[in-house]
Parts: sequence; structure tokens; C-alpha cells
Amino acid sequence: MSKTILITGASQGLGKATAKLFATKGWIVIATMRNPENETELSQLPNVHLLKLDISNTKQIVEAAEEAEKISPIDVLFNNAGFGFAGALEASTDEQLERLVNTNFLGTVLVTKAFLPYFRARKNGIIITTTSSTAYIPYPFIAVYEATKSALETWSAGMSYELTRFNVNIKTVVPGYMKTNFGRNGEFVAHQDYQQDFTKYVEKLMAETGSLADDPEDIANIVYEAATDNKKQLRYIAGNHAATEYEWLQKDGIEVVTNTMIKRFFE
Repeated sequence: MSKTILITGASQGLGKATAKLFATKGWIVIATMRNPENETELSQLPNVHLLKLDISNTKQIVEAAEEAEKISPIDVLFNNAGFGFAGALEASTDEQLERLVNTNFLGTVLVTKAFLPYFRARKNGIIITTTSSTAYIPYPFIAVYEATKSALETWSAGMSYELTRFNVNIKTVVPGYMKTNFGRNGEFVAHQDYQQDFTKYVEKLMAETGSLADDPEDIANIVYEAATDNKKQLRYIAGNHAATEYEWLQKDGIEVVTNTMIKRFFE
């Protein structure tokens, strides 16, 4: 009998790569996105179902969970939806910050909450959440974004305790740079007093991203591993860039890392 995965944020990047991979493995895939009517590639795959879901819409979350469970009981929930946000904190509006936190963190929490009754009743389920290597090694000008990813890491670890007795595993996949449109599709804000530093940072970051970024298909393979390895492993460092960053942090510690970042981007 085929297993079923539900993926949030499946319209592009890692979400779409993961949907395609699981479909080729014979899984039933429920691919959610804000505008499924615009999706032309996944809609052609026979075992992929498209659902409308904006994870910042609490009513839609509950409705999507109910509809998904009618299509096929969910074995794996892959929390992947989110967006990037860069710029000086002073340049951001309160509304922008609220939307960022509500989408990247709270939205993921509420999607998970909506599926927990089904997992608990079946005493089975796997929850996988995309975080980021910036949850461990912070970069400049994305402080609130990486704080949401750090929060997801801590939330997942904390949730693992209360889900144990119901045989529900919760895991995180931690990528670094990826060859996707995630950065270009994110939001950027500007403040004149920070602009010189921000411009220098972006130029240096863009110069190195191409050579260091991992293919989303390679990260999707890690998602598949997390979904099928039957391990009670909490964290999966995904891709060469994330592995390099994580090893650096483990070796030198956060003080050396942050001091090196200052020299790397601002001197």
C-alpha cells in the first residue's frame, strides 16, 4: 500500500523537488501551495494531488488538513513553506515582521497542530520541517528570518518529548545555500543608514553563493531519507554547504564564527 506525504510550499524549489522525488518512489503526494491553479508540472503526475493552502491562513489550514485526510491518510507531513526576508531591522514595518513570524514559524506550528489528531489516533506519523543552517550560524541582515528557523529547531526538539508516546517522530532538515529562487522571491527592505553595509554584504554573498549552493534535488534526497530511515533522529544536516557550516561551528564555536563573519562581510 502506498504511503502519503503532504508538502507545504510545493510550488517551487525544495518543495517541488521533494514532491517529484516522492512521486517517482510511488508515494501519494499532496502538494499544497497558495495558487495551485498556476501549477503545470506537478499537475501532470498521476499520483500527485494539488491543494490550496496559505499557511498564514488559520481557517484554510484546518480545511486543508480535513481535505487531505479524505484523499489519503497522511504518513509524513513535510513543513516546507516559508519566505525569505532581508534588510536592516529598522527598515522593516511591524506588519512585515508579523507576517514573517506568522508564516515561517506560527504557520508551521499550526499546520502541524492540525494534523496531530490524525497522527495520534493512528499512533503513527512523521513530521519533517525545513529549517536553515542560519539557525546555527547567523548571517547579517536576516536576523528575524533566521530567528524563525532557530525557533523551529527548538520547537521540534521540544515537541519530540510529547509526541513519543504516540509513536510520532518529528525531525528537521537543515539546508544551507540552495540553487533556487528563494532569495530572489524573498522580501528586501532598505534603510539609508545601513545601506553601505547592506550593499557590501549582498555583493559578497552573491559572489560566493553560486559555487557553494546545493541542488534542491540533493536536499530532497535527505528529506526522503528522513521519511524512510525509521530512525528517531531529530536533525538532518542537509547538503555540503550546511555540513561545512555546522562543522565549522562545532570546531571553533560561535564567538570565532561571528568575528570571522564580521571580517568576511564588512572589512
